[in-house]
Amino acid sequence: MTQQGQSTMQAAAIDQFGGAITPHMLPVPQPGPDEILIRVESAGVGVWDPFEQQGGFAKMMGTQPSFPYVLGSEGAGTVAEVGPRVQGFKKGDRVYAMALANPKGGFYAEYAAVEADHASPIPGSLTVEQAGVMPVDAITALAGIDALQLQPGQSIMIFGASGGIGHMAVQLAKRMRAHVLAVASGADGVAMVKSLGTDAVIDGHKDDVMLAVRKVAPNGLDCALLTAGGKEADEALLGVRKGGRVAYPNGVEPAPTPRPGIEMTSYDGIPTPQMIARLNELIQQAPFEVHVARTFPLDQAAEAHKALEKHYLGKIALHPA
Repeated sequence: MTQQGQSTMQAAAIDQFGGAITPHMLPVPQPGPDEILIRVESAGVGVWDPFEQQGGFAKMMGTQPSFPYVLGSEGAGTVAEVGPRVQGFKKGDRVYAMALANPKGGFYAEYAAVEADHASPIPGSLTVEQAGVMPVDAITALAGIDALQLQPGQSIMIFGASGGIGHMAVQLAKRMRAHVLAVASGADGVAMVKSLGTDAVIDGHKDDVMLAVRKVAPNGLDCALLTAGGKEADEALLGVRKGGRVAYPNGVEPAPTPRPGIEMTSYDGIPTPQMIARLNELIQQAPFEVHVARTFPLDQAAEAHKALEKHYLGKIALHPA
């Protein structure tokens, strides 16, 4: 049973695609045989959440979800119930999880039922708030580094390094003993990323990218991970050497412009038990910073979406509990 036999919960949901996010009282979802029920204490507000609100994922995946529709694809909290076929989790465990377009409802709620394969104990010294906003962007960062086949001693540029994916990618690349040039946004972004131990960091809006490249990799960068697109991203790619590699997550708009002699790959961050285990292992090697810029209570989910349109560092969180 949930806390004190609770059968209903507070949630932030929409009644139609494109509709307003408003408070709802909804039934607590029931976990299936391979699922766990999480009492959500922190939920990530992703830059992709407005796309989901407009029905983008439902159209892409060919699904017809029911309403009210609870948003939110990542979160953390305490296991409240465990499905009969689930192994490795028990009531009371502190976990994080991710579930995109979950038919049983997302993490903008007091409870979420998710597949156990997409959940994990909270690693290292992460707080539950940090763990709740971490999984999608961290898995996407790791998948991008894998797509680039990054090797120890190689050089990598991470463009958009002060964002959610970027600031985690910087830390993961350093754990792989790469030379990292980080391109951040604003003086506050540069200061935050510098504190993560990167080899060099510049403000992409005003600093000379090519000058920084020559200092880090005189013969050109081996690879680049782009978490944002546009003119500045395309100009930054001039620092990648011939034969180099570039990766960017699907959804980066506008998509980077292909360059002759550069291998360009778009990808998705797909969670698997193996990928989650690797991520946890890397996080546990040293202190891992998940930067939370702002937090909002559950009934201010709409305000949290507005905050996505403004300058911020790292991630934005909701606190359902």
